[in-house]
Amino acid sequence: MAAVSGLPTLRAIDTACSSSSASTSFSNREPCVACLRSSKGVGLGIDVGSSRRSNNEEKSHRRRLEVVSQATPSPTLSFPERSKNLNTSDVVSELTTSSGRNGGATTLEKLDGKAKLDLVELVSPVAEDLRLLNDNLQKIVGADNPMLMAAAKQIFGAGGKRMRPALVFLVSRATCELSNIQELRAQHRRLAETTEMIHTASLIHDDVLDESDTRRGKETVHQTFGTRIAVLAGDFMFAQASWYLANLDNLEVIKLISQVIKDFASGEIKQAQCLFDTEVTLQNYLEKSYYKTASLIAASTKSAAIFSDSTSTVCSHMFDYGMNLGLAFQVVDDILDFTQTSEQLGKPAGSDLSKGNLTAPVLFALEKEPTLRDLIDTEFVEEGSLEAAIALVHRGGGIDRARELAQQHGDMARQSLQCLPNSVARQSLENMVDYVLERIF
Repeated sequence: MAAVSGLPTLRAIDTACSSSSASTSFSNREPCVACLRSSKGVGLGIDVGSSRRSNNEEKSHRRRLEVVSQATPSPTLSFPERSKNLNTSDVVSELTTSSGRNGGATTLEKLDGKAKLDLVELVSPVAEDLRLLNDNLQKIVGADNPMLMAAAKQIFGAGGKRMRPALVFLVSRATCELSNIQELRAQHRRLAETTEMIHTASLIHDDVLDESDTRRGKETVHQTFGTRIAVLAGDFMFAQASWYLANLDNLEVIKLISQVIKDFASGEIKQAQCLFDTEVTLQNYLEKSYYKTASLIAASTKSAAIFSDSTSTVCSHMFDYGMNLGLAFQVVDDILDFTQTSEQLGKPAGSDLSKGNLTAPVLFALEKEPTLRDLIDTEFVEEGSLEAAIALVHRGGGIDRARELAQQHGDMARQSLQCLPNSVARQSLENMVDYVLERIF
């Protein structure tokens, strides 16, 4: 299957990160997300310096493409070339209500004969860890600037599954057991906090780029505070996370997580450059999905293993687990864009396709439905053309083949856990794969 051919390329990222010399200078690296613009701009290429710009201009799709074009690194490296040049959705019902470490997931209901997993129970082995994290997230951003603090509190207060820090804690506990370490170290906890801060900062910037009005049923930061404050709040959290990251005092982890921030920008650039491009390949899609979603999960799960004094082999497996789980998660999200209602999604169904973002279901359907290519080329300016394209995605088998792709990456993620001893933490990591996949089966 096409996904398999893309995996060695994705896997090369970890190899490149691990093989780099500890003495490598950061001076020759490409600029991070905060440096992609000139000194007049910040964040993901959003120019916040001009107060004269109208709201319509600010939200213009053309402006976003122009910004992306200016931010494109030169030369643009292909994915294999890039890997060789590397230097290295509500808080789960106050997760603290589930105490203890019984592991596993409970059956809430039967869905088509299959037990539905409960995330609260699934992460119960690390419920106390997550409680402490939730307490710290409100404090960790500091109180120097009340406006930025208010913006940060809004996004943290909106909740979220906290899946990424939960994965950090679960991998940390599973690998600590393997290394005969009795309790989590301070570095494990700070890594989880840093991971969630980086993820949250990326959400604030994504909402600006995507012109989203709501997230998790609440107003986005830029809707409440304006684009300028939203971009600055995201940048502030990236910078704060970088500071805490540096204080972890582990160069390998610093390189891994720093690369993630660059990957976020690379993913946005790649996506914006390929809108409505029917020549996009599955490999292109997997690369973009790695940059935007899987990179953070892979880097943080590997870093958790590093702080547990795990062997290089175990660390590599934890990277593979995070990478494949992240790819499966993204493919599932892209499938749901075609199979759920607008009410379930919290946004119009088919919104990715309407914006020209061609995801796995579309790419598979294009192989069987040539008419779909013609519709995409029109950019859906004609009434009813988007609905016709969505119907062709279903008729062309795009949904079913994308399900197979998600399942394949889920299976590979599960396989990567074989190096861990049997424990409640490992069981929860395995169940996390099922939790991601059950939304589409």
